[in-house]
Amino acid sequence: MPQITIQELTIGYRGPSLLSEVSCRIEPGERIGLLGRNGCGKTTLMRLISGQETPESGKIELSEATRVAILPQDVPMGISGTAAEVIALGLPAEMSDIENHWERDQMVDRTLEQMEIDGTADFQRLSTGMKRRVLLAQAIVSKPDVLLLDEPTNHLDIDAITWLEGFLGSLSSTLLFVTHDRAFLTRLAQRILEIDRGKLFDWACDYPTFLKRKEQALLAEEKQQALFDKKLAEEEVWIRTGVKARRTRNEGRVRALEAMRNLHAQRRKTEGNVKMQIDAGERSGMLVCNLTGASFGYDNKVIIPPLDITIMRGDKLGIIGRNGAGKSTLLKGLLGKLDPMEGKVKLGTKLEIAYFDQTREILDIDKTAEENVGQGKTMITVNGKSKHIIGYLQDFLFTPEQARSPIRFFSGGQRNRLLLAKLFARPANMLVMDEPTNDLDTESLELLEERLVEYDGTVLVVSHDRSFLNNVVTSTVVFEESGIKEYVGGYDDWLRQRKAALKAASKANDAKNGSSSSASKGGIKQTLPASGKTQESVAVAKKMSFKERNELEKMPGLIESYEAEQRSLHTKMAEPEYFKLPQATLQKDQSRLNELDELLVSAYARWDELSARDV
Repeated sequence: MPQITIQELTIGYRGPSLLSEVSCRIEPGERIGLLGRNGCGKTTLMRLISGQETPESGKIELSEATRVAILPQDVPMGISGTAAEVIALGLPAEMSDIENHWERDQMVDRTLEQMEIDGTADFQRLSTGMKRRVLLAQAIVSKPDVLLLDEPTNHLDIDAITWLEGFLGSLSSTLLFVTHDRAFLTRLAQRILEIDRGKLFDWACDYPTFLKRKEQALLAEEKQQALFDKKLAEEEVWIRTGVKARRTRNEGRVRALEAMRNLHAQRRKTEGNVKMQIDAGERSGMLVCNLTGASFGYDNKVIIPPLDITIMRGDKLGIIGRNGAGKSTLLKGLLGKLDPMEGKVKLGTKLEIAYFDQTREILDIDKTAEENVGQGKTMITVNGKSKHIIGYLQDFLFTPEQARSPIRFFSGGQRNRLLLAKLFARPANMLVMDEPTNDLDTESLELLEERLVEYDGTVLVVSHDRSFLNNVVTSTVVFEESGIKEYVGGYDDWLRQRKAALKAASKANDAKNGSSSSASKGGIKQTLPASGKTQESVAVAKKMSFKERNELEKMPGLIESYEAEQRSLHTKMAEPEYFKLPQATLQKDQSRLNELDELLVSAYARWDELSARDV
């Protein structure tokens, strides 16, 4: 017997129905991923199942005594009290009776232990990730038969997401969840339901299989619609012959044409993909940021121990760590917004920075999408081309009506899309992005990945989306228990290199001579918390000669002279009359510019080498 039965359900607010006469059956114990574009009705469907919304027509039937709990997408306002008190709110009303207090406390304590939560912690003082964990504990404390999860991985760090995957996999409850995390979806979902243009499609397969079947289905639909449109066009030509059509008195053919017209008018077209462009603007200097033994913190408390990091133009750096580990502090240090407690920070030249804030604080929810992006202007310039704000927002899938609507009515995914539109509306040669993937649908997420890979500027991204990190970043800074380390590649590369390093260290410890492991293999730069020097640096450190020390002292001046000449050439080439000069002059300048790029790369590498030996 099905646990949940949805029959001919219809609901809508403004415009086309979100759900139009959809039907579905869910069996006990299933783990179902609910997919669809932003704003298609995923959250609405879950609210209907939980009884928080009422359909316009149709019905939802639950099997007898079925208990349903829901984890909302955002942390509700106004929640206060200790973690234990907040969790207890998820228990049935009768559990508040005096005679049930012992059982009530037992259930709360058991959930606190299971979820690894401090019951005495003040909910308001917790990080967003921990608040989400407490709300999940509130949802499961009564042992619901059906658990509805709306973006459960939002604001969680990778360790918490991995724990959540294992925890949810061990539950016997039926799971219906919405998530943008493709790795999470791949591991947990046994069945895929998709909302598309008001219909609910049951793919009855896991996520990797769904991707293949979906691609084939879209191709088949495209061919079918092309044949239909061709037939309709032929019939329209026939009916317009007028006298001939009436003389034949083929009433059946006329009625068939009317039916085809109705079908065509009712067809809901596939929503287009975001047309996302990133204007890298003017190129920055070759060096973007260099930390030398720099530590950061507040009120004489060190949060980031001394560390060395060099970021060059075009680098795409991912940052991974537990919530509260200091990722935001490191970002502020890298951007020069926080002075180092010790060590040095050198920022590059001509940096134009755009910042993506996961809290969306730069969006004013009382203003329209047009006002948020345009900031009083009706036209913007992207990659040298002027565009009207409404047209620009349509590239991000906002209709003219939505563009003129206050964004307080937007879903989380729509707000994130709007934030991207605002971010990319102005040139920037450096993007700093804090959890940019939250709430984005798969199509928008994949396009964002493509654009970031193609982007010529520098990217710093804090993310817990493992697939996103694998697809975008070229190196990863990881907050580990033993210190902050930099790895070549993305998330999977980090796992592989860390495993190899641990294995190498274990072998070294077992060696008869007892010598300790030196530099880690596989492109790892391991920063020692105490000294700020890398193991790689310590391993190669040798006494410097007088000539090398003199070279090190002159290196900053040499780099500055190269960058000054580079800036001068860029200024010269930007002049309107420049390209009227003789071809030989143009070739000579371009050749020198390429040579300067190579000289700067070589100079920075030599500077790093000599600095590492200056111990």
